[in-house]
Amino acid sequence: MPTEYEFYTALEKRHGTELQRKIRKSCVAVCGLGGLGSNIAVLLARMGIGKLLLFDFDSVDLSNIGRQHYFLSQIGMLKTDAITEIISGINPYCSVVTANIRLDSNNIPTVLKDADIVCEAFDNPESKAVLVDTVCEKFPGKYLVTASGMSGIHTANIITTRQVTKKFFVCGDGESTIEKDGTLFASRVAVCASHQANAIIQIIGKEDFDEQ
Repeated sequence: MPTEYEFYTALEKRHGTELQRKIRKSCVAVCGLGGLGSNIAVLLARMGIGKLLLFDFDSVDLSNIGRQHYFLSQIGMLKTDAITEIISGINPYCSVVTANIRLDSNNIPTVLKDADIVCEAFDNPESKAVLVDTVCEKFPGKYLVTASGMSGIHTANIITTRQVTKKFFVCGDGESTIEKDGTLFASRVAVCASHQANAIIQIIGKEDFDEQ
């Protein structure tokens, strides 16, 4: 097992010392640990994020294996426990805080207050709306990265990252829906998750959260 120093030194060689310092000092909340959130959390852990706040209320099911970052051996586990187990095998130096809860307008102001960046990764439109509305109302200064449109077998080239406002980003094709397409594939969902993770790293690269 590499030491913490060896682990982050290896990342610095690829990311640069200053950017890696910012990544390591940042705290990101990932809301929802399904096809988007499980992949986002793993990508951020691989890039050396300092702290992850992870939220979901569900357990790993066989139907999840086709597009979510879980293993057959984890079926039946809480997703919060399963993703923590996975992250510990990738980056044991990442601080992971989890809550097995359904986020709503009442608990969001409390559980997301310490996050530098909030990442929405729900598959339910109503839950998406509640999170976006509550974060924008309660935390207008926080960065918010959301997703819209990654279903079907359409080309991945139309999945993009759009900056809606100074601190609000939307990733996806903005059109496809599970209701219309009837399908979700790991490859296209992962492309959208990668857009979200990349947007987060771009935000961190432009901000110094240590000084806020």
